[in-house]
Amino acid sequence: METKLKRITELAKSDKNLVFNSLVHLLNESNLKQCHHQLPKGKATGVNGTTKEMYEGNLDHNIEDLVKRMKKMAYRPVPVKRTYIDKPGSTKKRPLGIPEHEDKIVQMGITRILNAIYENDFLDCSFGFRPKRNCHDALKILNVYMEQRKTNYIVDADIKGFFDHVSHDWMMKFLRHRINDPNLLRIIARFLKGGYMEEGKYIDTDRGTPQGGIISPVLANIYLHYVLDLWFEKVVKKQSKGQAYMVRYADDFVCCFQYKEDANRFYTNLIQRLRKFHLEIAEDKTKIISFGPYAWKDAKRNGKRKPSTFDFLGFTHYCSTSKKGTFRVKRKSSKKKVRAKLKQHKAWLKANRTRDIQDIMRRIQQSLVGYYNYYCITDNAYEVHYFLRRIKHLLFKWMNRRSQRKSFSWEKFELFLVKYPLPNPRTKTNIYDLRRHISYIL
Repeated sequence: METKLKRITELAKSDKNLVFNSLVHLLNESNLKQCHHQLPKGKATGVNGTTKEMYEGNLDHNIEDLVKRMKKMAYRPVPVKRTYIDKPGSTKKRPLGIPEHEDKIVQMGITRILNAIYENDFLDCSFGFRPKRNCHDALKILNVYMEQRKTNYIVDADIKGFFDHVSHDWMMKFLRHRINDPNLLRIIARFLKGGYMEEGKYIDTDRGTPQGGIISPVLANIYLHYVLDLWFEKVVKKQSKGQAYMVRYADDFVCCFQYKEDANRFYTNLIQRLRKFHLEIAEDKTKIISFGPYAWKDAKRNGKRKPSTFDFLGFTHYCSTSKKGTFRVKRKSSKKKVRAKLKQHKAWLKANRTRDIQDIMRRIQQSLVGYYNYYCITDNAYEVHYFLRRIKHLLFKWMNRRSQRKSFSWEKFELFLVKYPLPNPRTKTNIYDLRRHISYIL
């Protein structure tokens, strides 16, 4: 399959107007088995409770039957199992759909096809769920736009419930720009309209993408490519009197403008643009702020002590200065994200405080390493050390509640940490390391 996907990529890259008429044949037995093997083990099961191991018990027959059903157009995805997970920094729950294992296989196969076609179509401003384009890459490019370009205003925008409000009709129209294989489009449409099961009841879906599904990220990128990215590149930039830039990660995006009138016009037009495609901005989370070399003067003129800040990808961005006294953007961990992470650790320690001490420390150590890998970036050392101190205090508190008698004084706890040391943070990502991104920021 890899060879065929590379060929599709080459064709898509060579001709931006090429429409692919025959793709569904790539969902053959060999390729679907490969997708099955690439899926991780031990994941939550869908409505029928089929695990990867169960499906693998009769893999050849299961895949053969799946391909036959797709050829007869008899394949229909099973409604996903609706569950709810905690939303960071909020008391609200986020809905999540868990597909059946067989549907995950098909979704992965389709996702690989869509990525092969659209990866070359997506613009440089798009970073979410794309190869070699992670959150840190988005932050690096945004930093260039704010420090090295003429950025004086930021539009920090948020789309209200994006994944729940994607229009199925518009989604299919966008896909037809590049795909004219009715069988493949029919399968994608069935995933969109597959519905979900909640408390034993089937609920139909007339909009939105299959949350929790492997196919959702690429469908979201395709939708926003046409709704937002191309519009910003071909319309907004041309209408702007000054410089204008956008950085988007999935449905989260930040726009930089040289002039306030351009930022205001974009904000007004954005509302109309999103409405056309059945989306809307979350007005309480969307704002225009003065941000850049002149932000301090604007703040004083407006009676503010310091310039406004904005959050993007888990970091609060704020205006500062370099050692030479020139304008510089700095970042620190978002308070909302820090509180949510500490709350998670507290809940876990409370529930698992009686487990073997080595297991507890191993889990905390692994969690801290993951936290450091993301948050240990340029200028954020103080906030990460603060997080580590809070984790230590949580450990001290809940290790002392393993029994009715206190296990530790603080001195003994420090000796305990010598035996089970927690990893120390150090900068993992240099925001100014742009070697991978030179080609599209020049």
